Amino acid sequence: MRADVPPLASRATAVAGSPVRDILALTARPEVISFAGGLPAPELFDTAGMAAAFHAVLDEAPRSALQYSTSEGDPGLRAAAAARLTARGLPTDAADLVVTTGSQQALSLLTAALLEPGDVVLVEAPTYLAALQCFQFAGARIVPVPSDDEGLDPVALEELVVAERPKLLYTIPTFQNPTGRTLPADRRQAVASVAERHGLWIVEDDPYGELRFAGEATPWIAAYPEAADRTVLTGSLSKIMAPGLRLGWLRGPAVLRRACVIAKQAADLHTPTVNQLAAARYLSDTDLDAHLAMVRDAYRERRDALLAGLGEALPEGSRWNEPEGGMFVWASLPPGYDATAALRDAVAHDVAYVPGAPFFASDPDPATLRLSFVTHTPAEITEGLRRLSKALRGHSAG
Repeated sequence: MRADVPPLASRATAVAGSPVRDILALTARPEVISFAGGLPAPELFDTAGMAAAFHAVLDEAPRSALQYSTSEGDPGLRAAAAARLTARGLPTDAADLVVTTGSQQALSLLTAALLEPGDVVLVEAPTYLAALQCFQFAGARIVPVPSDDEGLDPVALEELVVAERPKLLYTIPTFQNPTGRTLPADRRQAVASVAERHGLWIVEDDPYGELRFAGEATPWIAAYPEAADRTVLTGSLSKIMAPGLRLGWLRGPAVLRRACVIAKQAADLHTPTVNQLAAARYLSDTDLDAHLAMVRDAYRERRDALLAGLGEALPEGSRWNEPEGGMFVWASLPPGYDATAALRDAVAHDVAYVPGAPFFASDPDPATLRLSFVTHTPAEITEGLRRLSKALRGHSAG
């Protein structure tokens, strides 16, 4: 007689899969125009530059490129990333950074280093879905901070900090995922002050900050003296070079960096060496800023095409924002509409989006949806909106 195998860990069954990933699988057909995934435009990748960088490191230093490396990350890549942060107004040394396998791993490492089961994590409402999954796996209690069209409300934040005694606040203050919102400087200052007064870690996620194509840059929360010793800034090369490299980093206080390095050793020992060396070589040999200027011009044109067509594509009474950068527009259908229910008809019309409800830690708004504008050309966006209009005509407020 064979005994049953032991069950899975409770967290493995308690945390749901990503509906965004599920939608991407359903819309993989080439005829589908998808506004769903936050996928950089592949035709804008600098494939020649990346190929040259990989060829150089494999030709000149193959033994190093194919060998194990340190958990902290390649010194050359850390120095290049630090130089970019410094040039953007945040003085940073290579030693301040830990290279991670995408910024998603940075969230996982920070979760392992900071959170005990039952700890409270504050998040924006709504927020990045994979961050919610990460915190759920840790057994944290996730509490949303009320937000408006400019981002989280600092007054509500302080009230929740006093009432809930959270361990950390997770925020994407620049071109937020999913809303595309940018937190104004005065609110960033207020967030930093709340953290100083009440003893709060801040995880400031910045995957989209270099994709600004309108308006003026806003200082990082990490740049404010009140929060400098308690803010972890995470970033990534995914949106500015290539997501397939899976290269990110975290910048934070030394004691927390050390804990994250230990957590990384348990997770994967180190991020792939050849990818790190190739990225460092690319940043040394190529003018990434010139390439990004071209990418930003293309994304601005695509955003404008989406905004120009939403008035006809969405039902009367819908609302949407006009982000100054990033990858997403956040829309709200009129009260009573259910974006999740309408998605089936949209896919039947060969168009897709992401319903907004899964991005909420609690009390989801079923009428919301996220539209990515970067993956398709303006002509494809126009056609996708035509299909979306047809799909939504069959739905009405409940």
